[in-house]
Amino acid sequence: MSETVDNPFFARLWTAMSSREPESLRRLRRENLAGLSGRVLEVGAGTGTNFELYPGTVTEVVAVEPERRLAEVAERAAADAPIPVTVDTGTVEKFADNGQFDAVVCSLVLCSVDDPQQVVRQLYSLLRPGGELRYLEHIAGSGARARLQKFADATVWPKMLGNCHTHRDTEQTIVGAGFRVEGARREWALPAWVPLPVSEFAIGVAVKPA
Repeated sequence: MSETVDNPFFARLWTAMSSREPESLRRLRRENLAGLSGRVLEVGAGTGTNFELYPGTVTEVVAVEPERRLAEVAERAAADAPIPVTVDTGTVEKFADNGQFDAVVCSLVLCSVDDPQQVVRQLYSLLRPGGELRYLEHIAGSGARARLQKFADATVWPKMLGNCHTHRDTEQTIVGAGFRVEGARREWALPAWVPLPVSEFAIGVAVKPA
């Protein structure tokens, strides 16, 4: 991830979109956070949509959001969160590799980083042994949807949607970093017939071996 992000168009767009998320996506967010405890790093927190959904067993969330406009909105969400949340406008590279987190949360963010392999390796290093990476991410499809995703990624989609790339095999990247994926599945948050490249999501738990 770059050190700074300045994308005023996407910040306005995402602020509007995140305030009107469908319940199908909200349900997946809740599931992705269920059962977490201890100190959590959230990567690409956006407007702080997840903050109100964390369980009370979480003692602290460090939420990284390098787009300053989104971070400002996230700060307001943090003030109303049921658990302590600190919003950091840096990137994950700033944290020392010392296993300081019990869990890492990635929600719709690994599609937008420039080097997902490097970022996921960094997240692996930041987790304690036995710690979990909870992910809810866009996923590469197949057939006609794969062709739609590849076309979107090669044209206007990343420019308009904050560098989002829809045709990434994120779970393969997670496994390649050393994680053991457990309980993963794919689910449609929008009907399959909707002609959008981001209708299907992967949700799962990846564990850093002890």
